[in-house]
Amino acid sequence: MNITYTELRKIKHNLPTGSISKIASELQVNEQTVRNYFGAQKYGEGEVVPLHREPGPSGGIVQLDDDRILKLAMKILNQQN
Repeated sequence: MNITYTELRKIKHNLPTGSISKIASELQVNEQTVRNYFGAQKYGEGEVVPLHREPGPSGGIVQLDDDRILKLAMKILNQQN
């Protein structure tokens, strides 16, 4: 799946408080891994996430090899609305 970096960050910033923890718990990964998925780069504390960034407009294109974190984030946002 492809998404712009700006869109990915917007999704992260719109998540309600506690969502990162909820996603991490559901997928049984470190919370920092979820943050890294959304653009953080603290790999010493979390895992490297399966994504690739290509430079371009809107922060470039992010190719997600595994969209489970994104799907859970979108589910949370949809439930919020």
